[in-house]
Amino acid sequence: MVRVILLVVAAVVGLLIAIEIGLRVLVGLGDRPIYIPDEEIGYLLAPNQKMRRFGNRIFINRYSMRSDEFADVRPAATLRILLLGDSIANGAWWTDQAQTISAAIAQQLQTNLPQPFQMVEVLNASANSWGPRNQLAYLKRFGTFDSQIVVLLLNTDDLFATAPTSLLVGRDPNYPDRKPYSAIGELLERVFARPKPIPGIVKVYQEKGDRVSHNLVAIENIDAIARQNRAQFLLAIAPLLREVDGTAPREYEQKARSRLKAFVQTRKITFVDFLPLFKHSHRPTSLYRDRIHLSPDGNRLVSDTLTSVIRNQLSVVSDRAPETKSDNLLDN
Repeated sequence: MVRVILLVVAAVVGLLIAIEIGLRVLVGLGDRPIYIPDEEIGYLLAPNQKMRRFGNRIFINRYSMRSDEFADVRPAATLRILLLGDSIANGAWWTDQAQTISAAIAQQLQTNLPQPFQMVEVLNASANSWGPRNQLAYLKRFGTFDSQIVVLLLNTDDLFATAPTSLLVGRDPNYPDRKPYSAIGELLERVFARPKPIPGIVKVYQEKGDRVSHNLVAIENIDAIARQNRAQFLLAIAPLLREVDGTAPREYEQKARSRLKAFVQTRKITFVDFLPLFKHSHRPTSLYRDRIHLSPDGNRLVSDTLTSVIRNQLSVVSDRAPETKSDNLLDN
């Protein structure tokens, strides 16, 4: 009897070990990206992380960027671009490191780089649900890293983003602050755990005042910091699925977009509005993986377009970019 019990226990333990290994190796559970709270920025991806999730490689460098490590002092022959964004720029767990928008831009620009550049780096400073005020706070904290071009990639929802908050970290399952104890434990957590109310978060989401105005001011400050550091500034915005698939867009979104267009015209900011490009696509819905986030086809359209616009800007970018005023591009 004892022998039978021991055999059963050994079989169960062996099965659990096999499941654990399988979930880690084949799925990538058990080693998720974690976040750290920050008083000004709200939250950051914890620095120095490396993992594989659902078959996709994720690497977070020492500056909480989804980028390789880079020299603090930019080499003279290097074109450095700083990409600020949210989950669209970041790519999250569903995008391999080599297939992020920043990686695609770097790969494309590396071909036929004009003199005096020999290398290109696209630094990806982004995190899920960041809005302009998070991105501004990051820029104030870390600077432009001596980049010659600063790109801010938004989506329509970002125009209504609330002020930075750290309340989500460690409380919302999408913003964990620790690694799971095991792959099996994470699987059970994902299946059975129920989100608990987060004290104070309702007040954050009900922020009073004109959110669009707050975010336009943040964009204006990002533009100002770029100019102060003699970098070209490029602003781009991707639409939500409902804006391109034939369903009626929300009136407040249309008004916010109109305000954004007037804003960039007044500030003479180089501006890429992806809404008309997405609408003119052969299959607009194929550009999305859900209502906000882009599919590989969507990422490709965005990276190809931004690469083209950046190439146009290189005519005014030397080893150290001068202050210049840029024209609006792809704005209709």
